[in-house]
Amino acid sequence: MKEQEKKYIEKLMGNYGEKTPSKLDELKALDKKAKRGANVFAYIFGIVGSLVLGFGMCVAMEVIIAEYMIAGIIIGCLGLLMVSVNYSIYNKLLIKGKNKYAGQILELSNSILNN
Repeated sequence: MKEQEKKYIEKLMGNYGEKTPSKLDELKALDKKAKRGANVFAYIFGIVGSLVLGFGMCVAMEVIIAEYMIAGIIIGCLGLLMVSVNYSIYNKLLIKGKNKYAGQILELSNSILNN
């Protein structure tokens, strides 16, 4: 059997064999978990803010609803405000998530580095 075939077979065995998560895998999972809430909020809030802004622009330009320009400007400004504050809220939620899991992440990081 050729060396290349052996490597291929070992690779296949690794793909189908039972995997035990290492400490590094646990560390990556904790990092993702710490950031997940902030990311989900930022995407959803940003999309909603963009849609509100777009709707307000359409109403202000009288594309959708005629004779409601002032309401469209107000709705557009509300959407603009939502989009503008999204990053600030994201940063606060990210810091909160990192602080929540900081102890576990630091403990696991130290145990990996010390071994």
